[in-house]
Amino acid sequence: MLDSPEMVEEPTRPSLLLRMRDGEDDGAWFEFESLYRDLILGYCRRRGLQAADAEDARQIVMISLSTAFRRGFLYRRERGKFRAYLARVTANAVARMLAHPSGRAVHLETEVRDVLVAEGDTPIDEAWEQEWVQHHYRLAMESVRRTFEERSVRIFERLLAGASTEEVAAEYELSTQAVHKVKQRIRKRMKELVGVQIAEEEADDDVPRE
Repeated sequence: MLDSPEMVEEPTRPSLLLRMRDGEDDGAWFEFESLYRDLILGYCRRRGLQAADAEDARQIVMISLSTAFRRGFLYRRERGKFRAYLARVTANAVARMLAHPSGRAVHLETEVRDVLVAEGDTPIDEAWEQEWVQHHYRLAMESVRRTFEERSVRIFERLLAGASTEEVAAEYELSTQAVHKVKQRIRKRMKELVGVQIAEEEADDDVPRE
């Protein structure tokens, strides 16, 4: 047996959004940025921003969210999921960067507060949906790389890249059945991890409201 991953942990972290309202909890903002940095940058690039402009847009999102949260902004679940909320704030940042190619886009505090004017979720564009899928894939793969044997991860990634089971079996001197088991084991783990990640997001959607 190549490896045996740990059991899936139940979501236990306190609501990230609730912690972000605490001006003293710098760890919450570090965690948020670690979680969503690549998602925001990937979306900005899909919308046509160059790398430097995408980074500027990401910083605008972070600074604007920080300002709004620390001034008492309350994310309200009844107005839509946080996933849709972050999408709209990020889309606004992209729009401002496109409108101000010099990079002098102003912060989005007003938009952060007003972006949820309409009740319920509003449609999210396809670019954000694609990046959201990749976001969950990246997070799950990071965990897989920490908990699975390196060779198993390489086998899985070779299969994802398009190599056949027979090719991978020959390359790693394994039976096709062994390769198939590695694939199934990691796929199952990925599915479990994504389920945990979504559960944590839903916990953030249920932040207590004043």
